[in-house]
Amino acid sequence: MGTHVIKMPDIGEGIAEVELSVWHVKVGDMVVEDQVLADVMTDKAMVDIPSPVHGRVIALGGEPGEVMAVGSELIRIEVEGAGNLKESAQPAPTPAAVQAPKPAPVATPEPVVEKTAAPRCAPQAPVARDPEERPLASPAVRKHALDLGIQLRLVQGSGPAGRVLHEDLEAYLAQGSSTQAKGGSGYAERHDEQQIPVIGMRRKIAQRMQEATQRAAHFSYVEEIDVTALEELRVHLNEKHGASRGKLTLLPFLVRALVVALRDFPQMNARYDDEAQVIHRCGAVHVGVATQSDVGLMVPVVRHAEARSLWDSAAEISRLATAARNGKASRDELSGSTITLTSLGALGGIVSTPVLNLPEVAIVGVNKIVERPMVIKGQIVIRKMMNLSSSFDHRVVDGMDAAQFIQALRGLLEQPATLFVE
Repeated sequence: MGTHVIKMPDIGEGIAEVELSVWHVKVGDMVVEDQVLADVMTDKAMVDIPSPVHGRVIALGGEPGEVMAVGSELIRIEVEGAGNLKESAQPAPTPAAVQAPKPAPVATPEPVVEKTAAPRCAPQAPVARDPEERPLASPAVRKHALDLGIQLRLVQGSGPAGRVLHEDLEAYLAQGSSTQAKGGSGYAERHDEQQIPVIGMRRKIAQRMQEATQRAAHFSYVEEIDVTALEELRVHLNEKHGASRGKLTLLPFLVRALVVALRDFPQMNARYDDEAQVIHRCGAVHVGVATQSDVGLMVPVVRHAEARSLWDSAAEISRLATAARNGKASRDELSGSTITLTSLGALGGIVSTPVLNLPEVAIVGVNKIVERPMVIKGQIVIRKMMNLSSSFDHRVVDGMDAAQFIQALRGLLEQPATLFVE
């Protein structure tokens, strides 16, 4: 038997260090080639680290939340044959490695027998796991458990190899609610306290938001827009072309409006290098679309929006959003935006104050559409209204320019035919 050492790989683009986000294995686990061992976080994206070999994990090189240099030792795996580590170069085993369970004897595979799953509504008792044992679960499930204040080691997993699923968390919560309803009071005092480490994507979001508010001179501008005609056009296009070209949401129209308005306001489509004191005005319109995922806010980029049709933009927004939510968006897909569009959809509220996505100088925030009575030519009519809540970097953008830019967007969206007039 030999030892194969896997080092933190060079992810590219000059990255010198990454944050270890989550382990998918523990000491003693058997792994196969291409199995994901860990997730690491760069400044933009989550990256899977697969195993290049078959073997047994004998040592882990770090803890979740730890920042590790590229080239540092990530994990050791015991393999058949010589491995890639000479015996003379191996240091003394760590306590974790000494206490690692011995490999189980190889058993003859048994026929696969289909089993009937236990009823999900049956109460599940907390699982008795060792405090050091890491139950199998995806990053999304781990994040969900943290948000709910659930210790994963107490949850019975129903997935393959005992993997904990979202449904298992719900069943665990339902069991707790049932127990409280039978023997407890909803008004009982609580003295528990959670300690949730700020690591991974949440740490990166915190750092970027803090940096943005410290470095840029934010100011916001809010304007209401009558989107009745725009919504009528959107519904008409979906009825006529939805089956063949796909359904249109509001976002592709907003992207188109940005493209047209930026022709007259190029200072908004810019990136400010405040260290070099240089403003880079961009010809290409690369629109960042803020997207919520299980691990936090991500901003995938619709590149060259100026060259895309409504349906092309819609398809790209959908593709990028899916990749971001599944943690599959690449670093290139999450960087290089020149202006950002952010929307909370139906939860958009009346007004928001979005934080700039540095080094950009403008971000356009979309609030929810509501029906309101409006006075038009002396008559009270019901119209569909929506606010744009946008923020700008006052070091680069003057207040008058920002107001005129948003008014240009308003004109385009209230008269949607002008979006397509060249």
